[in-house]
Amino acid sequence: MTQLAPDRRKQGDFFVADILDASPKDDTASMEHPLFALRAGDKRVRTYERNGNTVTVLPGATGCATIHDKDLWIYCISQLVEAANRGREITPTVRFTAFDFLTVTNRDTSGRAYERMGEMLRRLKGTVIETNIETNGQRERRGFGLIDSWRVVEKSPDDERMVAVEVDLPRWLFRSIEAKQVLTLSRSYFRLRKPLDRRIYELTRKHCGEQPSWRVSLDVLHQKSGSADALRNFRGAIKALAESGELPDYLMAYDEARDVVTFYANGPKARIAEARDMLAGRPHASLKAHETAHIRKARKRP
Repeated sequence: MTQLAPDRRKQGDFFVADILDASPKDDTASMEHPLFALRAGDKRVRTYERNGNTVTVLPGATGCATIHDKDLWIYCISQLVEAANRGREITPTVRFTAFDFLTVTNRDTSGRAYERMGEMLRRLKGTVIETNIETNGQRERRGFGLIDSWRVVEKSPDDERMVAVEVDLPRWLFRSIEAKQVLTLSRSYFRLRKPLDRRIYELTRKHCGEQPSWRVSLDVLHQKSGSADALRNFRGAIKALAESGELPDYLMAYDEARDVVTFYANGPKARIAEARDMLAGRPHASLKAHETAHIRKARKRP
């Protein structure tokens, strides 16, 4: 009987992702800047400029990594942060099973899902980000990939599907994880199907933070989102999202007269903030949105 050769790599060379109850975590830098495309197959060179910072996204041969591809980042970040909190040693190289990744990120586990995972890894490796940053009074330009490399370390003996995968995260991302420059996401994030809804959620989570509300002009929100849609189409999508109440942890109110969106977090302070806005003559979240939020909250109760 054929036996596997011993694994000659030191255990300390990689981190094994095996914490099934890790809370979803995202790094604050990528939540702020639109590094990930909102359209599949996007092969445009995208440039985003704000407050003197420039981010250019260069696609690989198979297009830019999408915000759904970012689930790999979120999965790895979540595992590493939780492991560090438990006192375990972590490294930029993360080994995980494909099945665990697909399950945690609310994907199906069909054969096609494993093929799509391979496509996702290729897009993440191929996409290059160039950005200018200022350190010690000097501005410099840097380029980096969304992952440094990936490899399949185990395949199914039956159908050649990837079973275990290793991913090398960028060093800057790993440093952010070590510094705990991350925020916890709602577990419902992975249930958001529309790419724009996911982007709006992470922007809201980043900017609202611990505050009861966050108000932003539609034009600025459009820029921050990285959406390629015309402003009028973006406006329609935001109004629909606000009316639905489907954004996890937040309610939205669109002020048509001022072209401004206000996001209200869960909790009594946010309800007070919304009541004050109503008294000041500002629009409030729709009744349907409040009902959806109430139903969602009731389902979470034991």
